[in-house]
Amino acid sequence: MDYKKTTAPQTTTVHDLVDLAEQTGNIYETITVISKRANQIAAEMKSDLEKKLQEFATLNDNLEEISENREQIEISRYYEKLPKPTLIATEEYEEGKLAYRNIAKEKDEF
Repeated sequence: MDYKKTTAPQTTTVHDLVDLAEQTGNIYETITVISKRANQIAAEMKSDLEKKLQEFATLNDNLEEISENREQIEISRYYEKLPKPTLIATEEYEEGKLAYRNIAKEKDEF
């Protein structure tokens, strides 16, 4: 999912844990699925941010250039305004866009 086009809220929202746990049947498993996806999203966002900031990196660092690099500041502000990875992952889970499996349950079935 493209996290830049998400409709996730900017601020924290309240969710009914019983409703969230309906898909897995276990709230702890649900939280684990959401947290692992949030970590994936955060890693993707971090790598994208680092790539964009590298475009404006200078080899000669002096104090004036560091404080006046407006492009880097604008890029950083844009990423700060994006929804948090946990909110994006929760939205994906609620919409059924996450594929997951529990290996321990699969072993028990065999």
